[in-house]
Amino acid sequence: MINTCTQCGIYRADKTIDPIGPYAICPECGCKHPFLQLPLLMVSGASGAGKTAVCQRLVGKVTQAVLLDSDILWRPEFNTPENRYRDFFETWLRVCKNISQSGRPVVLFGAGTGVPENLEACVESRYFTTIHYLALVCTDDVLAERLQQRPNWRGSNEPAYMKAQLRFNQWFKVYSGTPEIHRLDTTGIPLDETVSQVDRWIQEKTSRGLA
Repeated sequence: MINTCTQCGIYRADKTIDPIGPYAICPECGCKHPFLQLPLLMVSGASGAGKTAVCQRLVGKVTQAVLLDSDILWRPEFNTPENRYRDFFETWLRVCKNISQSGRPVVLFGAGTGVPENLEACVESRYFTTIHYLALVCTDDVLAERLQQRPNWRGSNEPAYMKAQLRFNQWFKVYSGTPEIHRLDTTGIPLDETVSQVDRWIQEKTSRGLA
């Protein structure tokens, strides 16, 4: 919607953002397109950390934001590790940008969406005031147990898969870069308490961003 200029009709995602409007300025003709620039929230973590369970509990409860699971758009053609799955993340950012125009920010639940390096360099990231990151983490033994308890068809108990997820879980636990990733350790915490804490984080970030 915003990428197509209303004046010259050219499609450009790389518009210059003037936060004073805010305006998305067409690099072809200079047309200023007013839009809503809202925050974007990412809830991430390794497979088995609890993302899906929390999302399912919060859908319908959280009304000030739109909650989505990033897996719903995954297709085999997005499997491009050589460029850090760039098309997948650009697509999601474009979807979130357009949903935001309804006046509600998006909370996106997913694994790779919680890695700042995957998103901050994307062209579409310019349309948000900021991207907030929350990672669900736990101890390795708890994560391994959760993965082993999943149905066999998911392949979560395959040694290579488990090793990758344990490594990803550890990455979130030791990350100290910029932008900040807020961590929530779900080890020994009942699901209801995890849901409540994620809910409070969403309330804080969305109310601050819309003030």
